[in-house]
This record gives sequence, structure tokens and C-alpha cells, in this order.
Amino acid sequence: MDAYSKSEAIDAPSLKIAQYQATLLNGHTDLADQAQKSLDKAITEGALSFIYKQTCDKLSIEINQELLASMEAKNAVELAALDEKIKLSEELGDLEITSAFIEKAAYYAKIGNKIDAIAVYQETLGKKSTTLNHKLDITFGLLHLGLFYVDTDLVQAQIEKAKDLVDRGGDWERRNRLKAYEMIWWTYQRDFKKAAKLFQECISTFAAFELMSFSEFVQIGVIVCTLALERAELKSKIINCPEVVEITVEHPILSTLLNSLYDCKYSAFFQSLAGIEENYLKTNRYLMHHTRYFTREMRIKSYSQLLQSYRSLTLTSMASSFGVSEEYIDRELSRFIANGRLHCVIDKVSGIVETNRPDQKNAQYQATIKQGDLLLNRIQKLSRVINI
Repeated sequence: MDAYSKSEAIDAPSLKIAQYQATLLNGHTDLADQAQKSLDKAITEGALSFIYKQTCDKLSIEINQELLASMEAKNAVELAALDEKIKLSEELGDLEITSAFIEKAAYYAKIGNKIDAIAVYQETLGKKSTTLNHKLDITFGLLHLGLFYVDTDLVQAQIEKAKDLVDRGGDWERRNRLKAYEMIWWTYQRDFKKAAKLFQECISTFAAFELMSFSEFVQIGVIVCTLALERAELKSKIINCPEVVEITVEHPILSTLLNSLYDCKYSAFFQSLAGIEENYLKTNRYLMHHTRYFTREMRIKSYSQLLQSYRSLTLTSMASSFGVSEEYIDRELSRFIANGRLHCVIDKVSGIVETNRPDQKNAQYQATIKQGDLLLNRIQKLSRVINI
């Protein structure tokens, strides 16, 4: 069986290295020392010359020319051995040749030589002798490379390519692996609705261990679903999910976030949200750019959930429910009301919050009228073009 069969996905370059870089760039002081040690060890042991240069450039560190020369010499020896392997494979058959080229491309990717890795992958992909499974392996290799560099064009192109190949006869394992990659990508792109749907579809069949550990995958999925799903769905599809329970037992902050929101224990929810921000959002490369967005949207979600149960309630009781001061809750609600995010008004004199939920039927009617006007305008523009 070749080195990149369906049971062994391409894991180059290591996404852990990208996480170490993100930790150092993000300036999370508690994790910086360990990230630096792990990054240095990975670079020197793997002779990752291109990644070393990229890291020095990102962190504004002076390059150690002696260390770089040593790594480049090791790269040259390894590439020469791979070229020899390609020559020998020519006597064996097309499958062996393709596997040898994929191995060379994966080595380029491993050391961070993105340009040459893509070139060899694409050259191999274009050969008539490349099988469907090998094409899928190459596509996942390019997708993995795109995630490392957060190359939007490369990632999106490979997701579409992988979908097409899977539909043409990809196996069950690769189909589920693609869903895991998509889930992480849409999380990074802040489309939490898509990410939550994909998470539910592949959690029980997760096999993309080259992407991340199952535990990390569930942690990200729980955070995404807490925001994206409605309360009833959160209970049936996430809180009661055996795979989620297995992981959240080891991560009590996640468990508290889920259960306190569902059980309407808002004081505990606020405390857990602070812990999520510090220990999960700010430390994960796929979530760190959404820290402020996530915490804001979760506060709005919890406020809305509480307000839905009442026609009115006092600022004092609301502040008590969330374990904050009246001044804080007044400031928060005022800002979200002004932005149209919460449907309520504050009677400051009486210290009361009154809900004014919009009429759903009226809202649907207004939306239909608006969409109809847009459609008529487009038809009129089209008719002028046709008449001409």
C-alpha cells in the first residue's frame, strides 16, 4: 500500500506549527514560552527551512544563517532521495510513480516551500494516469496547505474540487474528512450556521486527525453551535450528544456554557463566557479573530432569551440574573437597542425594561412587499434590454 493511501491523509505542513505561530503573533503571554519551544523544536528536528524563514519574517527575528544552511543541506539530501525514488518507480508502474510525486510534493509542503509544493501537486493532478483516489489525496494535500497559510483562494478552490471528486466516487472516509475541513474553514470565515450544520453531520464519524485532535474539533464545534443553534436544537443535538458529553466532561467551562444557557442560569453563563474568551477564543487560530464578535453575540442571545419570557421586568432583577450591576446592564441594553439588536425599551424613571417584540406576520408582509418591488425593478430593467 502506498504512503498516502486512504488510511493515511497528507498532514504536511503540520497545522500545529501554524497554531504555534498564531499564539506568538497574538501575544498570549501565558502560552508564548511553550509555543516558542515547541516551534523551535519542530523547525530544527524537521529541517523546515522555508517555515523557519517565514517565522523569522513574521516575528521580526534575525535569521541564524548557520542554522538555515544546515537545514537547507538536509532538504537537498532528502529531495535528492525523493527524485531517486521517482526514477525507480518508473520501472514499477503508474500508481507507484504518482505516489512518489505526491510524496515529493508533501515534502515541499512540510518544509514550507508552498510554490514548489503546489507546482508538483498540480502537475501530478493533471496526469492521465492519476487515479480518482490519488486526485482526492492531492486535493486534500492542497487544502491542508491552504489552511496552513490561510490562503482563501486555494482553500475554496480545493473544497469545490474535493466536492466534485467525492461526488464522482470518493469513499466514505474522504467524504467525512471533507466535512471536517469545511467545518473548520467556515468557522474561520465566521459562517457559524454552516459550520454548526457540518459539525453535527461529521462528529460521530470524525477521522481527520491530520487536521486536529477529536477533542479540539469538539471544543470548536461546541463553541460554534452554542451561538448558531436555537435553544431546543442545542439541547437535542449538542448537550445530549454522547461525543460532546465525552469531551465536555474534561472541559467544565464548555459544559457550563452549554448547560447554563439552556437552563437560563445567566450568572453562571456570564462567568463561563469570560472563561471561554480567555481559554478558547483567544488561544485558537480559527477562533481568535472572532473573539469580540462571539462574546457580543452570545450576550445578545442571552439577553433576548431572558426578555422573551417577559412583557416587562425591572433592571434590578435583570442585573441580578446576570450577576452584574444595574449600570452595566443599562449600558449594554441601551447599546443593543440603539443598534436594533434587541426588541425592548428602557423606562429609566421606573427602572423597567419593556419588550416590544415585532409582529411576525407584519414583518413577513413587509419583506414580501420589499422583495416584490426589487423583482419588478429587475424585470423592468430586463425588458428595456430585450426591447433594444
